[in-house]
Amino acid sequence: MGLLPFKRGAPAAPPTTTKRLGDAAEDAALAHLRRAGLRLVARNYRTPGRGGGEVDLIMREPDGTLVFVEVRSRSRASHGGAGASITFAKRRRIIFAARHYLMRLPAPPPCRFDAVLVEDEIRWLRGAFMLE
Repeated sequence: MGLLPFKRGAPAAPPTTTKRLGDAAEDAALAHLRRAGLRLVARNYRTPGRGGGEVDLIMREPDGTLVFVEVRSRSRASHGGAGASITFAKRRRIIFAARHYLMRLPAPPPCRFDAVLVEDEIRWLRGAFMLE
């Protein structure tokens, strides 16, 4: 097994991971939504236990609408790009997590499901999918 070259005094660059890229896409989406006037309610909301769901961002519109946001990023447009990666199974897990979140509230507000696609540019799709 060969050793990688090491330059003394030069800090090693952190490896680029899918997690880091996803976090950067969420940060960009959050900044975009905040500039549009939405307020962050929760980030990476997960249901307890295995096999549940997760919502990347839960935001609130100025009119009180609760917005469950799925953030998707793709470096290449092959396989349909970021939007095509929101499969039926993914939507089902997001909806499951949203319902879990809403059950904690005394009276659920109006809500919708948006997607923010981070590719060459940021595209915000309001009402990207509905409860199924």
